[in-house]
Amino acid sequence: MARLRLLGPAGSAAGVRCDEIAGDTVGELLEGARSRYGPAFAAVLAGSRVWMNGRDVEPDTPVGAADEVAVLPPVSGG
Repeated sequence: MARLRLLGPAGSAAGVRCDEIAGDTVGELLEGARSRYGPAFAAVLAGSRVWMNGRDVEPDTPVGAADEVAVLPPVSGG
């Protein structure tokens, strides 16, 4: 299982900042997170970037046990 890090509003919507979720690809891992955390998390995820090990990735990117996938919601401020 890969480690999932949920930053800012993603963590607030899920109720956790870190978790481990099974999946062979980034897309499968995120689908597992949507199922686990529900519609509020899914709404945040829809507008977020997803990185693995510090790099932008596609849903079909393979995920291993040593990988860290991060959900990065948009940041606003002044």
